[in-house]
Formats: sequence, structure tokens, C-alpha cells
Amino acid sequence: MKPVRLLPWVAVAAALTAPRWLPQRVVALRGKVFELVNGDDAITLPNERFGPDRFREVYSHPAAGGRSEGAGLSDLFWYWLSPGPEVHQEHLEAGPRYDDVARTTQRFLAGSSDALSATAARCAAKVLDELVPGELSVPRLRDLMMPIWAEFNYELVFGEPCPRRARELIVGNAADVVNALKCTDLRHPRRRARLTRYLRSRVDAGDVVHELPGALSTSEQVHYLQGTFFNTSVVQLSEGMAHLLLVLAQHPHVQRRLADEPGDERYFAHVLDETMRVFPLFGIAHRITTDDIRVDERTTLPRGSVLCFSYPDYHATGHQDPESFDPSRWERLSAKDAAHIPFGVASNRPCPAWRLSPLAMRAVTREVLARFRLESSVRHTRSLPSRGPCVLVRRGTARDTRALLRFLRVRDRWEDVERSVRQLVLGTWMVLDARRQRLAGRHFERLRQQEPPPGCPAHR
Repeated sequence: MKPVRLLPWVAVAAALTAPRWLPQRVVALRGKVFELVNGDDAITLPNERFGPDRFREVYSHPAAGGRSEGAGLSDLFWYWLSPGPEVHQEHLEAGPRYDDVARTTQRFLAGSSDALSATAARCAAKVLDELVPGELSVPRLRDLMMPIWAEFNYELVFGEPCPRRARELIVGNAADVVNALKCTDLRHPRRRARLTRYLRSRVDAGDVVHELPGALSTSEQVHYLQGTFFNTSVVQLSEGMAHLLLVLAQHPHVQRRLADEPGDERYFAHVLDETMRVFPLFGIAHRITTDDIRVDERTTLPRGSVLCFSYPDYHATGHQDPESFDPSRWERLSAKDAAHIPFGVASNRPCPAWRLSPLAMRAVTREVLARFRLESSVRHTRSLPSRGPCVLVRRGTARDTRALLRFLRVRDRWEDVERSVRQLVLGTWMVLDARRQRLAGRHFERLRQQEPPPGCPAHR
């Protein structure tokens, strides 16, 4: 057969096998695109030279605390997280403003374990009973969880039940942010601005339950609320719950034990630790060195270096068969002694919700398992761009889901092909647009221009 005649068959074979090879190739190509954003000064840890012990040591170093100034990645993250990325707690540089914001966040997150758990359970019950009324449904777990955490965070901020309009605004904002972060869609500033206007009206009316950071202007206070509670908190809790519930859907024995023994807090902790180990919410956390860091007698990380801390690589170290999901491994391990930092490290901007999140997630899990049996056949990856399609079967209902699960598996594989190409195209476009706008770079240039020269009275 002539080579020309082979070409159509090669094309057909490539198309039919695309779900097996194309997504991985596209992910690798996207990785190269983002490496270019990092620039030549980026150092990824752990690496061949510096293992998990050095990872934690460098991550915890006082000079590894820079967050936005001087990193090419900052322009991209500010672009994704706008409006108001300059006052987002995760992106504020260390100093009085950061300290004021961090103290305020802790006031919102304070409360007894029982009260926080009860609030989460009540929000979950309300949303689940409203959105999943039938005997069988096939939601995407992240989408199902977002209204729950929208209501939960609304109650933390305003101290009252969340009205439908506010929930829709919060979910629309959070979904737009996370879809842009995962490059499955472009960002929509007008959609986010609708929530900004709503929050401004509530702040002006004095409806917030705690005093907002005094170091911020009113507009900055609004952006602080939007970025911290109705962006990061809603997104991360929804992502975490999607991973947890998808794990339960694909490990029936773990699901049965949690459903049969809802009071076993220790086992739930093991399941959550293992979920966050295998599927950490962060892929890379970047920091900028504010001074030289001496790693050993041969290596010093110079000031201004961009340090990229890889959570998946770190979490995989020191474990037998690290890719496998096995909660029983935590019967022999201590989370504080293992290579395991689901909420970051205490000395370098840890997640402010490190205490609240497990409590609230356990309460929501109990509400879900009290109502449904979960099943899923989709591919489970750390980034979860599919948003976690899952079959929910009402407890006490006998339904044969085998055909539905086969359909979900096939649909997910082909969606992955289209989605991965879309991520490459949209991600590349947003990288270029973020570099053009230079939100972080221009912000710090303006600050430097406003600084009085040395010797000025303002410096004394």
C-alpha cells in the first residue's frame, strides 16, 4: 500500500486513540508555556539535588516570604484573581497591611467547632435538598458544592442566612475565577464586578459582622472580602470537597465505612489526609526570596529568586506506592512528621482556614452520605478540570447504574480531549494578555514611584 493511502488510516487511528494520548501531550505543552512565565530565575523544589527535607527548610525560611513583587507568575495570578489582587491576603507582601488583614480574617473564622460544624451542615442540607430532589442525579461535584460554600461564607461574613440573589452572585464569581485558573474558560470581569457592587452596598450599609481592616480603603475592604471569602474560600472548599467525594465514589469500602460510622472522627481525618496528599489543592506555590538563603556550603539562593514549591512532588516522597489512595497508611504515620502540608507551612503564610476546613468538610460529607450513595467512573486528576461528574443515588433506592457509569467513562474521555485543547488555547491567550497588562508589575512600579527619596522627612 502506498504511503499516501496510509494517511487517512493514520488520521483515523490518531482520532480514535486521542483520549489516550492527546490530553497528556497537551498538559505537557501547557507546562512548557507556564515555565516560560516563570523565567530563568525560577527554582522548583523538591528537585534532584534538594529533597523533601530541604523543601520544608527553604519553604519555612524567613527570607522565603515574598509573594508578588518581582515574579512573572504574579502578573498571571493577579490577572486571574482580579479585581483587587493587590489586597488579596495570599498576595499581600509582608508588613502592617498584611498583618491587619490576617488578623481580620481570623476574627471571621473564629468560633466553636460545634457552631462552625452546625453552620456547614445547615448550609449543606439546604442546598442538597433544594438542588438534588430526585432519586438519581448526575451532577458535577464542584458545581454542587459551590452553593454550599457560598452560603457558608456568606454567614461567616454577614451573620445571617444567604439570600438566593447573593448566592448566585457568589457562585458566578467563584466559578469564573476557578474556570480561568484552570484555563477552561476566559475570565469575565463584568461578572465579577456584579458581586463587587453587591458587597460594596453591604459594606456601606454596615452589614459586616466584624470590623474590616483599618489599613484598607473602603474599596479595598470590599475587594478583601471578595478575594478572601467569596473567591479563595469558596473555590478551595468546593475543590477540596469535589476531590473528597469523588474519592469516596471510587472507593466504595471507604464510603461505606464513613456512612456507617459517621462519628468516627479519626477515620475521617485519615481519609481527608490521604485525599489531600494524593490530590493537593495547590500544584505550585511560588514565593520570592527577600534576602539570600544559604541552603548548604555550596548553594545560596540569591535575593529575588522565584521559588516554586511543588506540592504533588513533595507529597509523593517517603510513601510506598505514593500514587495509590490508601487511608490506612495514616494509621502508621503522623501528618506533622510526614511529607504532608495540605494547608502550607506554619511559618510562611499558612492557609488561615487550616482549623475550620476539616470541621466544615466533615459536616458537609456527613450530610451528603446521609442522603446519597456516590458512584463515578471518570478520570480523577489533581486539577480536576472535569469538575467531578458523579452519580448520586438516594439512600434506600435500588438503581442499576452500570450503563450510566459506562456512559460517563466514555463521555469523560472524549470531553478530556476537547477540554485539554481548549485549556492550551485559552491558557496561552491569558498568559499573553496577563503579560501585556502586567497588573502586578505596574502596581509595584507605582508604589516605588510614590516612595520618598532617602533622607526625606518621611523616612525619619
